[in-house]
Amino acid sequence: MNIAIALDNVSKSFANQQVLRDISLTINDGDIVALLGASGGGKSTILNLISGLLPVDSGLIKIQGIPASQFQHWQRIAYLFQEDRLLPWRTVEQNVHFGLENLALNSKERNERVADALALVGLSPFSHHWPHQLSGGMRSRVALARSLVVRPQILLMDEPFSRLDPQTRSTMHDELLRIQALTNMTIVLVTHDVEEAVILANKVVILKPHPGRIHLESELMLPRPRIPTIPEVNEHIRLLRLEI
Repeated sequence: MNIAIALDNVSKSFANQQVLRDISLTINDGDIVALLGASGGGKSTILNLISGLLPVDSGLIKIQGIPASQFQHWQRIAYLFQEDRLLPWRTVEQNVHFGLENLALNSKERNERVADALALVGLSPFSHHWPHQLSGGMRSRVALARSLVVRPQILLMDEPFSRLDPQTRSTMHDELLRIQALTNMTIVLVTHDVEEAVILANKVVILKPHPGRIHLESELMLPRPRIPTIPEVNEHIRLLRLEI
């Protein structure tokens, strides 16, 4: 099993306040890892360090075996934020195109990638709609398509479904798992929702705050689909809630 991301004794401070302390974590290719815990645990900071948006203060991060400070292939990593960040003056298709603007692709390649990404999230019939014409779930799908259009090997997700109603969130969970099964992307997901973590992840990492540090790593071997009413799934949810 190849290692997609490795953090080795990583620490980070802001304004002399330590946010992360001695974080060591290994994420294999194709893993879905959920970072779970109370606010102040540094979950989003970990994503920002992995993505290269922030440098580490100490320790080492490796992306696909390469130290982050030397990593050159950032197009392999996509970042999906809590807000969908759609541009209201662009159509669905144009918003997805936006994800390719920094890549050296010809027009034919760009159009093919956009069409593939929209098909993957089931939005091909809505390519010429405007963001204001879409439901919250559809806007989330557009944001996901914009991330997928670069064909990433690693997808970082910072509470992307937290603003959706329960039914739409459940649909997005199914979509994400379907797409991950097709692409074998490595996914690192920040969430405050224990149920979401258990439904999606094969590894749950619980962080304790002030400063953020790993409290527990739990490997989930539960079969899919994971429905919270199934006793074994419900028991995992209950036990993880006790650790937060």
